[in-house]
Amino acid sequence: MSIRSSVAGTLGRSSYWFLHRFFKGGSSLPGKLALAIDPEILKSFSKKYDLVIVTGTNGKTLTTALSVRVMQRKFDHVLTNPTGSNMEQGIVTTMITAPRPNKKGLAVLEVDEANVVKVAKYIKPVAFVFTNIFRDQMDRYGEIYTTYKKILDGVRLAPEATIIANGDSQLFNTEDLPNPIVYYGFDHEHLPAFDAPANTDGLLCPKCQHILKYHMRTYAGLGDYFCPNCGFHRPELTHAVTKIVEQTPTSSTFEIDGHEFTIGVGGTYNIYNALAAYSLGRHFDIAPEDIKKAFENDERVFGRQEVIDIDGKQVTMILVKNPVGLNQVLDMIATDKEPFSLGFLLNANYADGIDTSWIWDGDFEQFTHNDVRQYFTGGERYKDISTRLTMAGIDDLWEEPSLEKVVEKIKDLPTKRVYLLATYTAVLQVRKLLAEKNYIKGGMD
Repeated sequence: MSIRSSVAGTLGRSSYWFLHRFFKGGSSLPGKLALAIDPEILKSFSKKYDLVIVTGTNGKTLTTALSVRVMQRKFDHVLTNPTGSNMEQGIVTTMITAPRPNKKGLAVLEVDEANVVKVAKYIKPVAFVFTNIFRDQMDRYGEIYTTYKKILDGVRLAPEATIIANGDSQLFNTEDLPNPIVYYGFDHEHLPAFDAPANTDGLLCPKCQHILKYHMRTYAGLGDYFCPNCGFHRPELTHAVTKIVEQTPTSSTFEIDGHEFTIGVGGTYNIYNALAAYSLGRHFDIAPEDIKKAFENDERVFGRQEVIDIDGKQVTMILVKNPVGLNQVLDMIATDKEPFSLGFLLNANYADGIDTSWIWDGDFEQFTHNDVRQYFTGGERYKDISTRLTMAGIDDLWEEPSLEKVVEKIKDLPTKRVYLLATYTAVLQVRKLLAEKNYIKGGMD
């Protein structure tokens, strides 16, 4: 490590200690300070860690968390960034504050799509895990093809790294890359050819622009797709979900390659996350029975169906950020047969995406058939989400822009079960408040 890197690391660690000692968190500023002194500080960690990068639009955080649990079955030291602080500065913070391994360790890092190239430039990955690509934060990424290009800019710096990609996403089957590729996906049913809904992401064949058809579709544009015009089709899957056994709002049981697994979160989208982690584990020769044990760890993941007890109210906090992810969350909640209350905290900062129009694609109308006892909204853009709910036919709704008051009003909700949807910075803000009130340990980290 150079003197410059050493000074940068020392300053970053000192600021991290100060923020956590006096402000209960902070995962971005220490990295920013270190980068200001040494923009190439990540290079000093290239010999200390083998790197796995997890990237894509939805599912990065849970896929990373599950992957870490799986990899810990084989590796003594696995470094990760558990809070979803996935831009360059957050990753630098993770690196400089981690205990130094006695031997070369493994880092499994969630990385923002636009930051893959910034990390791969200094630490060459041994593997990439691709979750999916949907329209997300259009102000930052643009269309899905632009997002994929950002990822590929980083992949091309590591042509020998294995790509573990969602084979149900047609975008990951469009480029001829020198990398070894492992595809995963769902293969639990085969139906006569059918069309996806007209507003589906990635509905056109990326080769000839003809409308794709499906033999199986899980959600959005994911599934066993094919083009009836040019013959473009889903690649052969290396690992597949072969059966869905049971799904509830709080768990999913399914089979991968004929082996049964259970994870403690609901939603088909989370089965994909488990499948990605399984595929990574099998790439590293971790046995299915060890992966099963890793999945049985019930530790909740930051902001992802995290259940928090607030004076007897069981509050399930779920991060939402784009239409596809939002609708998957809403579909999962709608399976709850018990009465519940539903809240939405909407911010529009840079990390959330400043354009809030994506909330209009959320299928809130379906809740007119559920036993929802109370709706509520909060956050900096609470008026936007309140308007959307009102247009969905929901009129029994209270608004509270102050997140501190939201926490207090949750205690008076008419149901024990509460679902709290929130954008990224709102999750951070609420967790900080809950930490200050001792409902959880730690806030922003």
